[in-house]
This record gives sequence, C-alpha cells and structure tokens, in this order.
Amino acid sequence: MQQTRLPIILVVDDEPLSLQALRRTLEEDFTVLTADNVTDAEKVLSEIPVQVVLSDQRMPDMTGMDFLTRVRRQWPEVIRIIISAYTEPADLIKGINDAGIYNFVPKPWQPEQLLLTLTNAAQLFRLQKENSALNLELKRTVPQVDEQLKQKREQLKARHRFDNIVCAPDSPMKDICDTVARIAPYDIPVLVTGESGTGKELITRALHYSSHRADKPFVTENCGAMPVQL
Repeated sequence: MQQTRLPIILVVDDEPLSLQALRRTLEEDFTVLTADNVTDAEKVLSEIPVQVVLSDQRMPDMTGMDFLTRVRRQWPEVIRIIISAYTEPADLIKGINDAGIYNFVPKPWQPEQLLLTLTNAAQLFRLQKENSALNLELKRTVPQVDEQLKQKREQLKARHRFDNIVCAPDSPMKDICDTVARIAPYDIPVLVTGESGTGKELITRALHYSSHRADKPFVTENCGAMPVQL
C-alpha cells in the first residue's frame, strides 16, 4: 500500500534546542524542515513546496512578524504561524494585518495543542489548493458548458419555429400563427385559449422560443389536473 505523503513544515528559530524540541514533537506527523535564520529559511521556501511555516518571533536578524510578512508577499499560499513567549497586542495586530498569520502559538507550548494547530493549518493549505484547482477547472469548463447550452437553445428554437406547425393554407391556424409570430418579439402577456388537442402548447412553445425570453425556462402546467384547493 502506498504511504501517504506527510505535510511539509518549516520551523524557523535561532535557538538550536528549540528547533530540536519542535522537530521531535512534529516529525511523526509531518516532514519537518528547520532553519536557524531567515536567509536559510527563504532558501528552503524557494526550493521545496513547504505548506506551513512556524516561525519564532524573537530572532537576531529579523522578527518573526517581519519574516512572515515577506513570506506572505513571496509565497502567499504558505500558511504562516508565529510562536513566541511575548504576546504584545501591537505584535498580534501587526501579525494579522501585515503577515496574515493563521495562528499564534504561545511559549511554553503544549505538544497536543501545537500538533492540533499545525494539523489544522496543513488541512487549510490542502483545502486552498483543492479550491484553486476547482476554480481553474471551472474556468476551463464554463465556456464549454455555455457553448453546449447555446447549441441546445438554437436546436430548440429551430424545432419550435412557427413554420414547423403543420396546417393547411386555408386553415384558421395559419392566421393564428402569423398573428402570434408578429407579437412574439414584444414584452406583452399573451393568453392562448382553445379546446383540448387544438395545439395550444405548440403555439405557446413557438411563442416562447421566438421571444426575447427564449433563453429562459419554458414551464408547462396542466391546470385541469390541479386539486381544487390550489
């Protein structure tokens, strides 16, 4: 049986012991990549299809928020998470507005909660990818569907033209067809009456498919079969 491919997580922290602890916690459920500086982290992102970035906030070369802001600009599909012992409100607001962070993990972190957060982040990445693929497929499919609908409408129009209604040259139906054909282009209500079997539905279908509403549904209803209460 083919093994399921694990989501790829990039952990960025300048503390070696912190990187080791995070790797040990996550490596059973994820493919864990690590970087102890921003330069190495960006190199990883440019070469490997990372799904989630977990970055420490306090780093010597750049803050985690600033780093994730750059990630958002260059790799916007990657889910971004900050981890920090400092929960300054200004940092959180900056993270939401500028870095577009998905979540904030406080230190000291709990393994179960960290795993849940990253699992949800990887799931979000997968759903975004599926949604993008679906949108792309719809963009390809919609023109084909529109063309098929257009062809079907043209077939219906051709099938229900007034000259397809068979009647003798001196038949009263010919005058009725000519009259209805003249009023079909106008936006006015039309009442067609007659006994059963005289061709009312033929006339109304021809009227519909000769009107400006030809691309709208044509609905028939047998009023005689309706219950009296309706």
